[in-house]
Amino acid sequence: MKVRTRFAPSPTGYLHLGGARTALFSWALARHYGGTFILRIEDTDLERSTPAAVEAIIDGMEWLGLHHDEGPYYQMQRMDRYSAVLAAMLAAGTAYHCYSSSSEVEAMREKQRALGKKPRYDGTWRPELGKILPPIPTERKPVIRFKNPLDGEVTWDDLVKGPITISNRELDDLVIARPDGTPTYNFCVAVDDWDMQITHVIRGDDHVNNTPRQLNILYALGAPLPRYGHVPMILGSDGEKLSKRHGAVSVMDYPAQGYLPEAMLNYLSRLGWSHGDDEVFSMEQMCSWFNLEHLSKSPAQFNPEKLAWLNNHYIRIADNKRLAALVKPAMPDAQFEGAPALDAVISLLKERAHTTVELANNAMLFYRQPTPDPTLLTQHITDTVRLALETFVEQCATISWTKEELTTSIKSTLAHHKLKMAELAMPLRLLVTGQLQTPSIDAVLELFGREEVVRRILQGIKNNGKVT
Repeated sequence: MKVRTRFAPSPTGYLHLGGARTALFSWALARHYGGTFILRIEDTDLERSTPAAVEAIIDGMEWLGLHHDEGPYYQMQRMDRYSAVLAAMLAAGTAYHCYSSSSEVEAMREKQRALGKKPRYDGTWRPELGKILPPIPTERKPVIRFKNPLDGEVTWDDLVKGPITISNRELDDLVIARPDGTPTYNFCVAVDDWDMQITHVIRGDDHVNNTPRQLNILYALGAPLPRYGHVPMILGSDGEKLSKRHGAVSVMDYPAQGYLPEAMLNYLSRLGWSHGDDEVFSMEQMCSWFNLEHLSKSPAQFNPEKLAWLNNHYIRIADNKRLAALVKPAMPDAQFEGAPALDAVISLLKERAHTTVELANNAMLFYRQPTPDPTLLTQHITDTVRLALETFVEQCATISWTKEELTTSIKSTLAHHKLKMAELAMPLRLLVTGQLQTPSIDAVLELFGREEVVRRILQGIKNNGKVT
């Protein structure tokens, strides 16, 4: 059996983290077995589905690199197929027309609630041997209901939760087509999974109640049954269902915040699945390891700090030119002309950056004119320090402009003027970058270049240490 999985979002909003994790698990399962991963857009909710939401879902999948092998298929483009199946079910007696109005159905349910029973459709229009149906109301279009079995049970061995059994008495006759003829969710899903030969359905556990309904429809159609695995939801750090109050929950919020897709994929992988104690791994490794036996039965908890830690890891090992292309748009005020190459600056700064936005902010010290605080200049540039700076400038003219030579020159200046490292490094940072905290001063000076370093030092110590 060739594995065929699907990700089937409803385009009523952005691609959220829970949906992205479902897509990832479905994609990884298909990749592990050399199968097929299908993207299906379940857009029959005409009031809530939007083209913008479809675009957001596809953009999110593209950013993550979860490329589908088939699709995207759109349910609204399959209406003829659904109509044909509905007609066949009506002819076979596994579905029937129901003329009960919505108010009549609600009255049935209210009556059952009053009797302490589970509210449900009472089968008024369900055809049975020897049963006389009510007169068909004039000018009322019927819905189509699925003729659910009255007895027995629906059982499946859930790939995550284990065996689950639901009594058919808990299920009423589901509406599978509205009065205007448009099919409903559970019917479309069952027909799609049948037609697309889906072998494994991985989805959130909020779909558990849909599974017995879909299974019964598939039984009625004589269709093969997929295997189902329902993964627990993702919780926020407070143990509540993940929502906007926990921060960004749309996948496409994360690239704007400076996260790399490989970090997000690695992090989502560990929300409900594990491979021993491995925390950091590539998607190639995940696909080779992935199996359904290691999906967790317990809800996963979203930890922003862990995601940031992973993102730092992937920033540190990322190609500098790739990072530069991501960082540059976040630096609209940068003055790049005559400044150090951005990829070289990133190479110096990326070890400590948790996002590309943070990297962009830190890189700005190389792409703007320094504006040191006059009070700090007065504090750090004493007469002795000024003489040391002049000595250092003289040496700058003759040394090779490398980090190693700069280090030697700084140490030689310190020894000559009997100063400690901080007494010279702090003024150099102030004069060259305008701030007291930077990466290693020799590395910073190397990137700025000889001419610019000398110019900024001389400008800074002119007129008794005041910037002109």
